[in-house]
Amino acid sequence: MKKYKLTKTTKEYRGLTLYQIEALKDFGNVEKGEMGGFIEKEENLSQDDNAWVYDNARVHGDAWVHGDANVYGDALVYGNAGVYGNAEVYGNAWVYGDARVCGRLKLTGGYFYHTKLKSETIGKIELNENYEILCNNPKIAEDEPKEIPEEIIEIDGKEVSKATIKKALKDYFN
Repeated sequence: MKKYKLTKTTKEYRGLTLYQIEALKDFGNVEKGEMGGFIEKEENLSQDDNAWVYDNARVHGDAWVHGDANVYGDALVYGNAGVYGNAEVYGNAWVYGDARVCGRLKLTGGYFYHTKLKSETIGKIELNENYEILCNNPKIAEDEPKEIPEEIIEIDGKEVSKATIKKALKDYFN
């Protein structure tokens, strides 16, 4: 038995029609008859587990939510992004591109995206409402492993010294 259905209540978003979802049975923290957020198609939200899209949250494109993951508030998940495990995406957070939010990560604001085609699991990501932070030194499967000294970090494919960043921040705030 399916756990939810697409309703006739729709929302137009960037030329797409998103459908509000309604729970067809009790599961996880969701009760039968509860109205959820908005998805473009059934492939955006698993029918088989406790994942749910709440409130005004939207999931579209080839993005997907499954496991015990929750997307709520005004959050947006799209592109080829995935939210799974016990992850929570909420507030005004955006997850897109090829990003994966999983495990116990709670994304409350800002943006999380990943533009690399392949990467290893990202261990730790910290975000706040005003900034976007990508993965630190992603390793791409087709690239040769490259050692980057600890005082050098990679930002958007460019190596930058921590000293340069500290100086720029100091100049900016003085």
